[in-house]
Amino acid sequence: MTHVPPRPAADHSDPALHAHGLFIGGEWLPGRGIPVMNPATASVLAEVPDATVDDALRAVAAAEAAAAGWRATPARQRAEILRRWFTLMTAHAEELATLISLENGKALPDARGEVAYAAEFFRWYSEEAVRVPGEFRHAPSGAHHILVDHDPIGISVLITPWNFPAAMATRKIGPALAAGCTVILKPASETPLTAYAMARLGAEAGVPPGVVNVLTTTRPGPVVNAMLADPRVRKLSFTGSTGVGRGLLAEAAKTVVSCSMELGGNAPFLVFDDADLEAALDGAMVAKMRNAGEACTAANRFYVQSGIHDAFVAGLTKRMAALKIGTGTEPGIEVGPMITTKAVQKIDRLVSEAVARGARVTTGGAPLPGNGYFYPPTVLENVPVDAAIAHEEIFGPVAPVYRFDSEEEAIRLANDTEYGLAAYIYSRDLSRALRVGKGIESGMIALNRGLMSDPAAPFGGAKQSGLGREGGVTGILEFMEPKYFAVNF
Repeated sequence: MTHVPPRPAADHSDPALHAHGLFIGGEWLPGRGIPVMNPATASVLAEVPDATVDDALRAVAAAEAAAAGWRATPARQRAEILRRWFTLMTAHAEELATLISLENGKALPDARGEVAYAAEFFRWYSEEAVRVPGEFRHAPSGAHHILVDHDPIGISVLITPWNFPAAMATRKIGPALAAGCTVILKPASETPLTAYAMARLGAEAGVPPGVVNVLTTTRPGPVVNAMLADPRVRKLSFTGSTGVGRGLLAEAAKTVVSCSMELGGNAPFLVFDDADLEAALDGAMVAKMRNAGEACTAANRFYVQSGIHDAFVAGLTKRMAALKIGTGTEPGIEVGPMITTKAVQKIDRLVSEAVARGARVTTGGAPLPGNGYFYPPTVLENVPVDAAIAHEEIFGPVAPVYRFDSEEEAIRLANDTEYGLAAYIYSRDLSRALRVGKGIESGMIALNRGLMSDPAAPFGGAKQSGLGREGGVTGILEFMEPKYFAVNF
């Protein structure tokens, strides 16, 4: 008998592996058109297909063809598939982290953290798939009984950003599949390789053809609008800017498509005089520098009470200046490049405008030379509260520091924004921290810690930071419709 050697395992860190085509109906449909750049070198990693409106409708048809079978699949079976997907992500974690670092630019420690966080959504929703709640009670009138069930909402379009290409996908795919929905994922064209890698692992985990479809396009407006106009599509889950979200809400309204929106942020980071300074600085580095500041939950405005202000600025400056900048895949690198040269230009505009209005740079403050899209960790003090940097999402490694005196002033400054996604509070007085947290108009508050994201918690914002919640026990219900039965026995 001829010995056939085992086929070598695929290297999921190889960009070429994930550039074979659109993933529709369980098949790879070849194409080209979108160069994927390495932001550390401004060089092309691979080229992925540029989907058309016809491709998008083909994906909707594939999702429809798979919908009835997936809906009828027992919850336990759906759960086991998600669990296998989690296991595969964990097994290939280092390869996925390298891939993310290559196309996104983030330093490997950040990329590893993202993969672990992303995989956890599959494990969490493998557990939630079998725990969808129901309801049974007597009508107050005594005339009948009330029975409430939950049905899958239907075909779901999932739109994800470039800053967390794995986690933003799993945070949507996990609950959608657990609920019994089929999906079309449209990742950002800057970081599509991770999405295609996820699709490949999903197929290996046993996701049936058509349940998860992935397409990339440089024409997101027409492509997404065509899917939203299709009566077979019943859900849109979007993570991205508030401006784009407003446009999608208007488009979805035409066919009354249910929408979940995780939009922009402008997170305040409040440090009171009684805070543990070193703990506050530890938290500030996490809240500001996770993914080099390219996160919607990133601390955007540091409000520090007068008594601790100067010590905080000095400590933050020292820590930010010590960070090692470079290509994300290099050992020891803590800060990688920004995603595009346009991103660097925006950061530079905000910093320059603040400095022109009287802000003082204590470290950093100008783009770095070279081929990549690098901006150094930067600290600004004496920033005017009406500077543009106080009201626009920075999405970069810049920490503007403002001084405040009273608790009431801190709350007023924190709320002086159209956004309300995340906020951070440092104080040894838990009563004060909770009181201030109650006063801040935000969907998520971190008390004495610099990280709040958790797959087991509801993620989302108030005001113009979004609609609905992702993660936690409520996340699966975003992909379900309550169905009420009035019952006589």
